[in-house]
Amino acid sequence: MSLTDYEKLGAFYLGRDYDLASSQLQDSLLMYNAKDLTTHAVIVGMTGSGKTGLGITLLEEAAIDGIPAIIIDPKGDMGNLLLNFPQLSPRDFEPWVDPNEAMRKGMTPREYAAEQASLWKAGLASWQQSPERIELLRNAADVAIYTPGSDAGLPLSVLKSLAPPADMATTSKDMLREQISTAVSGLLTLLGFDADPIRSREHILLTNIVDAAWKQGRSLDLAQLIQEIQNPPFQRIGVMNLETVFPASDRMDLAMTINNILGSPKFAGWMQGEPLDIQKLLYTDDGKPRLAVLSIAHLSDQERMFFVTILLNEFIAWMRRQSGTSSLRALLYMDEVFGYLPPTANPPSKLPMLTLLKQARAFGIGLVLATQNPVDLDYKALSNAGTWFLGRLQTERDKLRVLDGLEGASTAAGTRFDRDRIERILSGVKSRVFLMNNVHDSQPSIFQTRWALSYLRGPLNREQMQTLMADRKSQSRSSGGGMANLVSAMHAPAGSQEGHAQPPVLPDGILQRFVTVDRSVPRDASILYRPCLLATARLHFVDSKSSVDHWTQTARLVELDGRGTIGKDPWDDSLPIRPDELSVNEPEPNSRFEDCPAECVKSSSYRSWGSSLKSFLYQNEQLELVCCPELKTYSSPDDREGDFKARLAHQAREMRDLEMQKLQRKYESKIKTLQDQLERAEDRVAEEKEQANSATMSAMLSFGTTVLGALFGRKKISSTTISKGATSMRSASRAADQRGDVGRAMKRVAKKEDELQDLEEKLEVELQHIRDEFEAANLTVESYPVKPRKSDITVDEVTLVWLPYQRAPSGDWTPAFGDGFMAER
Repeated sequence: MSLTDYEKLGAFYLGRDYDLASSQLQDSLLMYNAKDLTTHAVIVGMTGSGKTGLGITLLEEAAIDGIPAIIIDPKGDMGNLLLNFPQLSPRDFEPWVDPNEAMRKGMTPREYAAEQASLWKAGLASWQQSPERIELLRNAADVAIYTPGSDAGLPLSVLKSLAPPADMATTSKDMLREQISTAVSGLLTLLGFDADPIRSREHILLTNIVDAAWKQGRSLDLAQLIQEIQNPPFQRIGVMNLETVFPASDRMDLAMTINNILGSPKFAGWMQGEPLDIQKLLYTDDGKPRLAVLSIAHLSDQERMFFVTILLNEFIAWMRRQSGTSSLRALLYMDEVFGYLPPTANPPSKLPMLTLLKQARAFGIGLVLATQNPVDLDYKALSNAGTWFLGRLQTERDKLRVLDGLEGASTAAGTRFDRDRIERILSGVKSRVFLMNNVHDSQPSIFQTRWALSYLRGPLNREQMQTLMADRKSQSRSSGGGMANLVSAMHAPAGSQEGHAQPPVLPDGILQRFVTVDRSVPRDASILYRPCLLATARLHFVDSKSSVDHWTQTARLVELDGRGTIGKDPWDDSLPIRPDELSVNEPEPNSRFEDCPAECVKSSSYRSWGSSLKSFLYQNEQLELVCCPELKTYSSPDDREGDFKARLAHQAREMRDLEMQKLQRKYESKIKTLQDQLERAEDRVAEEKEQANSATMSAMLSFGTTVLGALFGRKKISSTTISKGATSMRSASRAADQRGDVGRAMKRVAKKEDELQDLEEKLEVELQHIRDEFEAANLTVESYPVKPRKSDITVDEVTLVWLPYQRAPSGDWTPAFGDGFMAER
């Protein structure tokens, strides 16, 4: 079974076993079970230990297995995940090599790029990785660099609003208080205020303001927050009068400080870009998993703390909306946790990080926290981490702190911890060599990290991030014209049209509304209103197969030609709109009104149009769901198709993991029986030929070098006597004395070898079947439209609406209204 056959089996190829005594790399692969990451992991190592390389290889494996990740990058190294070159050509490497390093080596950048390309090609080959595996990585997941507060990468907007969680009605009061408190702490840290939730009156005031808004279901942007600081929606804080606790003059000072954020060019970047949406960070619009690198190297310490705190809160809110699972759903990786989880201090980031360490496992979320500063960590909190990757450490003090933390983690997991042995191992590791202590395994492992598929060129600078994200930014800009295209579908009035000074008088009970003129329109512009029909209705979608019972509101807008007539069924040319985004006001003074069809002044016309609307909606409206026939799974009405595909992929992963568990139980007893028989055969050989070399006669098969490693990893069944496997046994058989009892004993060993080989071949077939059956790319996603229930269609109103147009310098009339109310068709 080749290395690529391990892909999509939830086994991460992190490196190969390493023998410290001989300083030799072994043949056996270190395959790490992805599910073990749900109990979190810690990577510790000094500068030069290979810590970042290990983190990148782990994230590469996650991407290949379809696991998305949010990667907090304080140093700028993790953007290297975008440097994937399947062709391994010098031309691909040249823009990314370090010119200073080339100069030190007496090379031109082109020559140095050729050297790096050759180095990477040879390195990958030495670790059994082909260029096809780089291509597999590129196709498996999207990788993007986000730069909050900057436009170097993709900007992220985090200062637009303090919004209540989407599931607020089902969120406990304790969780809401925790979320409000940490959000306020992050904001105050950014402003340079004391963020103590108990002693800081700024914290207490803002917490009460946000709490009051969220209880009313309101979001607060910074402008609203400033207003409510000046005039809070309450008169008491605790039992004391507001003015006693926080006088108006002091509140004005706080409001002015926050207002400086809105007015400062430095903070303009915090208001721009995509909103901080965890689902969109983890998956693309079409459901492809994403590695979202959140680069914060350019931020100050206060800004980093603010952003990390907000991010962790949003992540917790997203996490709690997911279903429980035992399979790995997503990763949250932090490349340097120093300062965010200290042992005694309580920065704003600490509480949400503790929450994730305690609760994320139930939702299939794995935290991976890396550091080169092992002293300043809360090891009590990290006792929740099940896997520790320990590389080269700088000082004896670092080593002792890590040993204390490991001992606590082992105690929490109820596993044995050999402190003396671990201490000896840590004293002998070198660069790229790590001790892996995994509570799910029977004993620690020592391994050397594999060669990274990505080119590890070091931290990326601003210009390099801009280059990597340039195409993504241009795609984002070009995709923003959807609404404008809809607006252009509205026919402008003829250039000669002057209209009337007043709108028509309508019968009692028939409303007419005037769409607000956009702020960008000059005050002295000539405005002409054009009539349209607006209808709103409620639809009820019911479908037993997809378990859908969903009510929704719809609205349609029809342009009217004042010089023509309107039939009984005018809705064929209607446009869908979002009525809640339709801003109406009084008509602009001195504006004009186009002719209105005669039918618009008759009450009976509106009743007729309402009746025809019901038929139109029944024939033309449908709830666009999607389904997966293989898994018999249907999307929900609020799902985006990409979200549904992401959920499908995780469901397939869950089913794959269950099948792997069944396979493990099926083969466990068979392997144990063969293991016992091989051990007895080995004992017999030892008895018959005492001088036989025990290493040569070792009968255990190395699970790291065979297909069994993908299934059992390093569990107890393989922990007693590991050797070189079947090849070494055949060599021993040929080299040993074939005469007499020794020969017969060796034949028995060879027979058991063959049985083990047969077992492996059968297992290969079954593993391949699991790969094919639960590969998300092989699942079918089909459209599943649901028609509305005809008897439940309710027309709320049919009214006359006037759209404003302005006269352009050319004499033509152009839209004077915003397009926010136009819905995608």
